Amino acid sequence: MHEGSSRGVSGRRNGRPTLEEVAALAGVGRGTVSRVINGSPRVSEQARDAVARAVAELGYVPNQAARALAGSRTDAVALVIPETEARVFSEPYFLDLIRGVSAELAEADKQLLLTLVRTEAERQRFEHYLAARRVDGVLLASVHGDDPLPDRIAELGLPVVMNGRRSEAEPVAYVDSDNIGAGRAAVAHLAGRGRSRIATISGPLDMYVARARLGGYRAGLAEAGIAPDESLVATADFTEEGGRRAMRELLERAPGLDAVFSASDVMAAGARGVLREAGRRIPEDVALVGVDDSAVARLMDPPLTSVRQPIEEMGRTMTRLLLQKVAEDPGAGPAAGGEQRRVLPTELIVRHSS
Repeated sequence: MHEGSSRGVSGRRNGRPTLEEVAALAGVGRGTVSRVINGSPRVSEQARDAVARAVAELGYVPNQAARALAGSRTDAVALVIPETEARVFSEPYFLDLIRGVSAELAEADKQLLLTLVRTEAERQRFEHYLAARRVDGVLLASVHGDDPLPDRIAELGLPVVMNGRRSEAEPVAYVDSDNIGAGRAAVAHLAGRGRSRIATISGPLDMYVARARLGGYRAGLAEAGIAPDESLVATADFTEEGGRRAMRELLERAPGLDAVFSASDVMAAGARGVLREAGRRIPEDVALVGVDDSAVARLMDPPLTSVRQPIEEMGRTMTRLLLQKVAEDPGAGPAAGGEQRRVLPTELIVRHSS
């Protein structure tokens, strides 16, 4: 048992066996103990017996007030985005996602709690808030590969659904779009227009979405019979300034490039500015394709060819999935509620930039 496992959420010993100690002795997760104590049918007989033996051995007595609270509804759902206010409220992706989540919750007569978690201290404060059962479930967006929050929420016994995923083997429920297909479609389109020096601006590679779109780009090159060239790959951070930096880097390394697949419309906007400064015409000299089909794409000059993600529908779908999990079992964590992995299709929208 790791250091501090016999401490409560506040970090102070309370002199009584804790849920964490029961979980450690039984060899199961905290969420499983919570489900057993709350009478959930979604627990194996083997796990139920192990928890019962651990409870008896430790003399664990559930906190009745906490159990009552866990069995009630707050009619509130948290949407957690680990980004700054500046990014969340300036990028169309997040605004469309929030719109979808908010609309679905409004139809269900639920409250939305929007939370931005940017530091370790903020994450810990939010975990304490969740441990008090002040929301019925949690939606997570823009999660990086090493973020422990999805697993921690599941361990607390709260239903959780992610927008996107941390890896191909994501254990937590999620709703995603076909990011590999997005990269493949973009490259197929550019190759079909006769482009052969196709570069890409990737998002941060600690995010699955960025790795998937880069993988799609590489698959698209292979399908088009174009040899890969790592000098045509630059990594950025899904921001406009990141797109500018990456485009400068690409032009320095590969001045003969004739197309760019940007992993987001916002980064494509930054790339477009640099291309113009360098005297490159779009699309005559360099064709440009983005992802999201946001307002940025439609308002760009020339309008940007972009792979459309159903962002608002992703927000609605993940919210419906979460509310289904809440209704079926408020303490069921990641194992409840039917299909847990949903991938929505993408669509290439061709405009004048390519």
